[in-house]
Amino acid sequence: MNREMLMLVDAISREKNVERDVVFGAVESALAQATKKLYPGEVDIRVAIDRESGDYETFRRWHVVPDEAGLQMPDQEILLFEAKEEMPDIEVDEYIEESVESMPIGRIGAMAAKQVILQKIRDAEREMLLNDFMSRGEKIFTGTVKRLDKGDIIVEAGRVEGRLRRSEMIAKENLRNGDRVRAMIMEVDLSLRGAPIILSRAAPEFMIELFRQEVPEIEQGLLEIKSCARDPGSRAKIAVLSHDKRVDPIGTCVGVRGTRVNAVTNELAGERVDIVLWSEDPAQFVIGALAPANVTSIVVDEEKHAMDVVVDEENLAIAIGRGGQNVRLASDLTGWKINIMDANESAQKQASETDAGRKLFMEKLDVDEEIADILISEGFTSLEEVAYVPISEMLEIEAFDEDTVNELRSRAKDALLTQEIAREENVESVSQDLRDLAGLDPALIPKLAEAGVHTRDDLADLAVDELTEITGQSADDAKNLILKAREHWFAGQE
Repeated sequence: MNREMLMLVDAISREKNVERDVVFGAVESALAQATKKLYPGEVDIRVAIDRESGDYETFRRWHVVPDEAGLQMPDQEILLFEAKEEMPDIEVDEYIEESVESMPIGRIGAMAAKQVILQKIRDAEREMLLNDFMSRGEKIFTGTVKRLDKGDIIVEAGRVEGRLRRSEMIAKENLRNGDRVRAMIMEVDLSLRGAPIILSRAAPEFMIELFRQEVPEIEQGLLEIKSCARDPGSRAKIAVLSHDKRVDPIGTCVGVRGTRVNAVTNELAGERVDIVLWSEDPAQFVIGALAPANVTSIVVDEEKHAMDVVVDEENLAIAIGRGGQNVRLASDLTGWKINIMDANESAQKQASETDAGRKLFMEKLDVDEEIADILISEGFTSLEEVAYVPISEMLEIEAFDEDTVNELRSRAKDALLTQEIAREENVESVSQDLRDLAGLDPALIPKLAEAGVHTRDDLADLAVDELTEITGQSADDAKNLILKAREHWFAGQE
């Protein structure tokens, strides 16, 4: 029987063009699966076949786990102190094995063994094909639509399959069996049967790679695509930078008579592409990203990583775009929050900020309106700036002498100290049940306290938009935190 097994292994190895070890592994797995059925519970069985003689041994084994962890799977695990009684030098994550009677191959159902072996062979073939494909270093998967699978499209390239999820397709496209498809390789998930390569036609990376293929100067290092933002199938923006002064980045990407950009547009179901010149100056970058709208003025808020962009009435609709598309794409492209406003809105906001600044300085520094207005006109917006900007800068203000400057700085520091003491007292009032809430970043506690959120119930009562405004979290993070805070409301109500 052992000789017959060796002949079978050799035959399958040649027929399927896989290593003998892979076939041996499949046989060992089939024997182990069959042997498990002789025992109650979920036991762990290992079979070892001698590759030369065909002889094999069978072992039942137990995984060694830490004493404090306890036994999660009693049929397969043993505590460390018990294992050491048998093997004093054994360590956690090793195995204790016990030789058991081997099941004769003849007692295994022939069909069951065959299925296990063939499945192992198929898995090995699939892995070999996948490794061969991925070793080519290709970023774009080109294939044919083979079938639909729960809303996803399975794309076949030779004997390798990729999965294009519905969410990663271009909305207006209607792909059918046999259609030729190109998509970006995003990741490889070996847990997915049949189609482990995850594809996307909606990702910004896909557009970047298409331009890389159409524009040789990118591959040569003369041009670089710094960022990309897309509304798949509708409109996109890419930011380009030239590393050679002789190369026009926008014109090079457009190509003669638009051939290069049109090739990308045609591949993406007519998606229109705005090509923007990248700039190290964030304001200049944002101005370019909002094209074709003309910007009148721009105010940068580094702290909030936002910009107020002022445009005239004629450019307001263009800057915002249909459904806010233009400003949204520009924001995604630059990484800055962009607030579009006309001159009147800008003036009202500036007046409001000036009033707030004047009130702050008059109240906290105990100065009159004239002094507060001088600080504002010189660009001061906070107590921290008054207290800690280099004294030489404040001495340059013509209206202030040295004594005035020192007094203002002293008052600002005293006001900041008072605020900090009040903040600490406020934080101390936050209940322990809120502090202990799983998933709550301790750095958020002062922000919650300042907003009057002192207990778990206070947090649970908030709406998602209220919490995001307080903490600056994403909507998903805020939602999860609120749900966590509400859990105790429903405990024991099952």
